[in-house]
Amino acid sequence: MSTKTIPTSDAAAGDAPAKVIPWVLGPALVVILGVALFSILLPKQAESVFNAIQSGIIGGLGWYYVLLVAGFVIVAIVFAVSKFGDIKLGKDDDEPEFSLLSWFSMLFAAGMGIGLVFYGVGEPLTHFLEPRPGVTGSQQSLAQQAMSQTYLHWGLHAWSIYAVVGVALAYAVHRKGRPMSIRWSIEPLLGKRVQGGWGNAIDAIAVIGTVFGVATSLGLGVLQISAGLGYTGIAEPNIVTQVILILVITGVTIFSLVSGVHKGMKWISNTNLVLAALLLFFVLFAGPTLFLLREWVQSMGAYLQNVVGLTFNVSAYQGAAGEAWQSSWTTFYWGWWMSWAPFVGVFIARISKGRTVRQFVLGVLLVPTLVTFLWFAVLGGTAIMQSLEGRDFSGADGPVDLNTALFNMLAGLPGGSIATVGALLLILLFFVTSADSGSLVMGMLTTGGTEPRNRVRIAWALVTSLLAISLLIAGGLASMQTAAIITALPFSVVIILMCISSFKAFGIEVRREQRAKRRLFAAELTESVSADVSEQLSDQVSEQVTEHFGTMTAQLDLRQLASPDTPGSSAASTDPQQQDPEQRRSKD
Repeated sequence: MSTKTIPTSDAAAGDAPAKVIPWVLGPALVVILGVALFSILLPKQAESVFNAIQSGIIGGLGWYYVLLVAGFVIVAIVFAVSKFGDIKLGKDDDEPEFSLLSWFSMLFAAGMGIGLVFYGVGEPLTHFLEPRPGVTGSQQSLAQQAMSQTYLHWGLHAWSIYAVVGVALAYAVHRKGRPMSIRWSIEPLLGKRVQGGWGNAIDAIAVIGTVFGVATSLGLGVLQISAGLGYTGIAEPNIVTQVILILVITGVTIFSLVSGVHKGMKWISNTNLVLAALLLFFVLFAGPTLFLLREWVQSMGAYLQNVVGLTFNVSAYQGAAGEAWQSSWTTFYWGWWMSWAPFVGVFIARISKGRTVRQFVLGVLLVPTLVTFLWFAVLGGTAIMQSLEGRDFSGADGPVDLNTALFNMLAGLPGGSIATVGALLLILLFFVTSADSGSLVMGMLTTGGTEPRNRVRIAWALVTSLLAISLLIAGGLASMQTAAIITALPFSVVIILMCISSFKAFGIEVRREQRAKRRLFAAELTESVSADVSEQLSDQVSEQVTEHFGTMTAQLDLRQLASPDTPGSSAASTDPQQQDPEQRRSKD
């Protein structure tokens, strides 16, 4: 889905590149190369096997994927609204590495990628012209349902998967100082076992899922590029063209890694965003602008109104047609997002140091979702409007040709030929950054979370390209969808363990914080009580002393009043011995 350039952490940049972990690399390569070689050497048999496995998973476990992703949405919301949300993804005094605006911009980048370009027109249009089995109604209601269904696949549910994976990674890396590897996010649950066989198995599963997820995106990109070249009359959109495209673009990626030009990947990534924004605004202003803006707002309301029912829909009453639809859409997406989760999770974890859990979850859920909704409202809404006006988007396999839908829609706008060239360039650059960033994440996962050597990244770029070619040969889009669904199954268990570990770790954090607050409160209370008692005792002593000395003073005053020598006394002494001599002589 996402094709941003992953930032290099300071720790990773400063450490020497680590060696690969054989027990992570070995099993992952066996599975990936086994599937690739089987698909290339025996494509028909591979396609049959993929279809059989897909039917088994959809028929037996489709409900599991739907229920699991609904659970991830609930977990993400709990993290955001509970006391867990106050936990900082970093040390207590760590400040966010990026400003809020920069962070939002990078989350926006995380929401852009080959998938959005490939499905931006085709998915809403397909749901409109070929609705989910059991859905009927007027054209207006079908159009609204099409946007709601698309929003379900690309909105909160997708980003909830990334949020629960990313927050677990961010906590392990920034709060606990662990390497950027999936295994460490489960340390609260497994303890020291993450350093042994359990940890190796977890990272190997994550590597397999990531490779298949990236290969699926690369395959989609090549399908659309070749379709665009065919639509413009430049080249035939066949398997030969697609293989050549993969080899050429992979060669460019490897050259950038070998020559050091890969430092310019950040520039390419930024160029991607600019081109995507230009394409979005071109369609918005060249198409029915006011309608698109109104549709965006209305579709968000319809999505929120129907999101619960859509979330748990498994086409239970639609039989084989319902299962086929689920495998092509909802179950495929949930599998694809889960296989992409290590890749996107690493990115959003690395850019979120210093954020709280609440900031992280709300940012990850809301920012990319709103951008995605606008993207589909503009591109998909324009295509639906064109279809209502009579434009034909059909292909050999149905009422909508997903590969050419974007170019067909652009051709119906003024200046569409120029926009088509820009769209092809956009997909091409997304392909390059996907291969580059994907090789980095795969390398990190096979080296324990540290910065991989270039030769490790080159090897993973080649392996991913080989897998993409093999899936194209063994059935194209259907095989890629099946691969995403299959590889997501084992990694779904890893995500469940990550959620449980996060609850455990966050619970410990909250209890520790509560104990610290209680101790602080007790200390402050003791100090306050001591001060109050001391003040009261001081006041009592002062009062008693004052009262005591007041009584003594009064007694002295009385004695002085009773004394004959007291000045002002009216009583004269009658003692002859004490009379004045003059008084005695006068008497005599």
